[in-house]
Amino acid sequence: MSYSPEDLPKLLAATRKIATQAGEAIINVYNEGFEVTDKDDKSPLTTADLASHHSIVDGLKALTSDIPILSEESRLLPFETRSSWETYWLIDPLDGTKEFIKRNGEFTVNIALVHQHKLVLGVVYAPVLGLSYYAAKGHGSFKSTKDGDTLPIKTRDQTPKEPVIAGSRSHAGDSLIAFLGKVGSHELISMGSSLKICLVAEGKADLYPRFGLTSEWDTAAAQCVVEEAGGELTDLDFKQLLYNTKESLLNPHFMVIGNTKHDWGSYL
Repeated sequence: MSYSPEDLPKLLAATRKIATQAGEAIINVYNEGFEVTDKDDKSPLTTADLASHHSIVDGLKALTSDIPILSEESRLLPFETRSSWETYWLIDPLDGTKEFIKRNGEFTVNIALVHQHKLVLGVVYAPVLGLSYYAAKGHGSFKSTKDGDTLPIKTRDQTPKEPVIAGSRSHAGDSLIAFLGKVGSHELISMGSSLKICLVAEGKADLYPRFGLTSEWDTAAAQCVVEEAGGELTDLDFKQLLYNTKESLLNPHFMVIGNTKHDWGSYL
């Protein structure tokens, strides 16, 4: 499984095109109407999830035929098989299916490249909003808008007296309410999918605390974006989230942090 850091700019450009193509496949379903079924875990699945999955897998196989692919919509492989992977693609073809069903536009295509359990490339594309966030290790983080404007992004290096907290639109719970009570005066921005992580990456939010279940494909691409922007995505012990280290693909509860010097642990 070949991978070289020198390949990253070329891979990033190609991955952005693959994400855009997947977004077009999603929009076709979005505009024409879709059916919703339940997966084994009772989470929703639409024809758009599958259309995006096939588009991305075909694109990545053509790009790097020797690098394995792990997708939310593919057959889950046992850790015994995955543990031999030094490098692999990790994708969520449609992150925020609930937001897709609500038709609020707050869903994304997530594509990440993982090397030795850490992120080296990430693309987050929101097709309805026309927003793209992307990063490669050592090359910074960027945001591209539907107008074609591209600009580098950075996390906030100062936390205001009233910090801006990003929260899930569909998964708010008692733990978040208790945490916000300890934070005190704050502004809460509710949003769907991995866009919450990107809000921290671009300095529009100071923190995104997640006290609920997520999977590794939910966070990987945006974690690369926020890390290259100067922030962190950590567990509640403030250790960096690592990938493909265990049988389960579930993440622990986590924090997405903009200003890493701020004592966020005092609110836990």
